[in-house]
Formats: sequence, structure tokens, C-alpha cells
Amino acid sequence: MAATTSNAGSPIAAELRRYPTTPDGRYFVVRGRLWRCSNPALPEAERQALVARLMAARSDVGRALHSGDEAAEKEARARVHVAKLALGERGPAWWDDGAPDYNRHMARNTPYAAWFAALAEGDA
Repeated sequence: MAATTSNAGSPIAAELRRYPTTPDGRYFVVRGRLWRCSNPALPEAERQALVARLMAARSDVGRALHSGDEAAEKEARARVHVAKLALGERGPAWWDDGAPDYNRHMARNTPYAAWFAALAEGDA
């Protein structure tokens, strides 16, 4: 089975179960915490380029940590931040309906609490 299929047993389906996305598509959940998704209005080619820059910067953070190069780490972390801002994962919320941003909040303490609880019960 190809890694890009969406069958229930596929890697994509497993990933969606592992990191569920809120019904409005604004957040995904990791260990009960909401993390802002990338701006869905970004053109796909731009999103892919930004993700590539983000991954390269994250790799550079790891290399800098491994080598103990604090200056390189600081520079790489700055590039991570710039990429995340451009993706809409940090900075001002990318939606414009006035809804508050719950980035990094525990799902159980947000308006998504009932949805999140239903996931654990298998109802969502």
C-alpha cells in the first residue's frame, strides 16, 4: 500500500488518529495540547517550500546542539521561527472571524473540550 493512500490502515490514517485535527482545521492535538495548523490559504508550492525551510532549520538546530555551537543554534532557531511565522503556526492567527487563538492550550480547557473528550471515547 502506498504511503499516500487514505485507507483506514494506511500511514496517513494512522497519523490522523495519532494527531487529530480540530473540526475547524485550526489545530492538531499532541498529548492533549492544541498546536496551530499551517494556514490552509497558503498556495501548496509555497507551503511546501516553507516546510522544507523549516525542516532544514530544525536539522541545523540538532547539528548545532550536537556540536555545542551556540551561535549556530541561535541562528537556526531564528530560521525555525521565521518559517513557522510564514506558515501561520506562530504569530497572529490566520483566521479572521475574531475567534481567540488557543495555540498551546490544553484541549480540555478550551471550547474544543467536548470534541476532544469524544475522541477518547471513540465518538468523534
